[in-house]
Amino acid sequence: MQERPPGEQDDFAVAHREWLSERVAHYLGHPVGDTVPLAEAGLDSVAALSLYGDIENEFGTLIDPDDVWAYPTVRRLAEFLAMRDARRDPGRVRTAFVLTGQGSQHPGMTAGLYRNSTGYRAFLDEADAAVRPWAGESVVDLILSGDPRVHRTALTQPALFAVGYALARTLEEAGVRPVAVLGHGIGEFAAAVVAGALTLADAARLVSVRGALMQELPPGGGMTAVCITPYEAAELVAAEPAVGISAVNAAKAVVLSGDRAALGRIETLLAGRSLRCRRLSVSHAFHSPLMAPVVPRFEAVLRTVPGRAARVPFYSTVHGRLATGPLHTSYWAEQITAPVRFADAARGLLTQQVPTHVVEIGPRPVLTPYLRRIGGGPRGPVCLPVCQGPASDAVDLAGVISALDAGPLAEALQGGRG
Repeated sequence: MQERPPGEQDDFAVAHREWLSERVAHYLGHPVGDTVPLAEAGLDSVAALSLYGDIENEFGTLIDPDDVWAYPTVRRLAEFLAMRDARRDPGRVRTAFVLTGQGSQHPGMTAGLYRNSTGYRAFLDEADAAVRPWAGESVVDLILSGDPRVHRTALTQPALFAVGYALARTLEEAGVRPVAVLGHGIGEFAAAVVAGALTLADAARLVSVRGALMQELPPGGGMTAVCITPYEAAELVAAEPAVGISAVNAAKAVVLSGDRAALGRIETLLAGRSLRCRRLSVSHAFHSPLMAPVVPRFEAVLRTVPGRAARVPFYSTVHGRLATGPLHTSYWAEQITAPVRFADAARGLLTQQVPTHVVEIGPRPVLTPYLRRIGGGPRGPVCLPVCQGPASDAVDLAGVISALDAGPLAEALQGGRG
């Protein structure tokens, strides 16, 4: 059983809206329209905290105090509260989409699915048509031929975007409506399209230009995955200015990015402490200061793209939390060099949205182990990838869709929750 359609969600929120309107009027001393920002209406921090207490007493711990300001009108706060309150129905499936980024690509990715699933084929063709004028070639042809050039950044990024978009739309067409989305690195662009913050055409142009600009940078950068905490990583990079933290994927899963020689010195130091490192197979130091030369040229393209607010909750890995405003030019420019705060964003999504299922959308599973760890293992949501790898096909997709609809294959696919 999937989420209520938007119209039904609005109906369900009426009671919450009436209740909230009464409580807000109590604290303000007069009624206020349900689309007027609470701060503009005169609700101060003390009254907001009292309102949060009222909500907790009436409905239980469904929201955080900061949500009173994150959803700044009675209407938006009521809709959010109604969505959270609906989770008391144990039969309701709540699915979050998490879209993978660079590093998940492989030659021939989703080729079997393209050949066997008419729905996926239509959506990948749609994305291909949007990407092709900017990438200079067909990502469908690239995928179907098994071309190893899929590892070239200029092609990797538009190809991963197209695959992520097509997989997400295929799930949506099957009736799986995400309660929230999150993207890792380049995966944020497809996530933004799913959330309504970017159009397909704009995102296709941005990812293609972004990949081409990064490909033009001189080689020499590298990336290393390390099993240490972010605090330990910060101490290491403080001594190596040419290296930065490019991603925090879990409590003890950090990626360092920067000059290869400097990375080598860090790896030697960690090896002496018997700490495991893994050098990633990449051409450049992504999400590091070495990407800075790309930013001014990318900003020139970004200025032609309007910033839109997401219609579906969008968890930013730039800020590590729910994005509550439009994703303007500055956001996508900052994303190039900013660390990917995946662990913070995923933790926020799992805590605030409480999904029953989290599906990793990409050509192969990369983030699912982190999601299970952050989600609390067997006690948390069911975490499953939409593609298991090169051999994934339409039969596998049907099984995933059944699991996301709480069908009989759910337990069989997972061997239990987690």
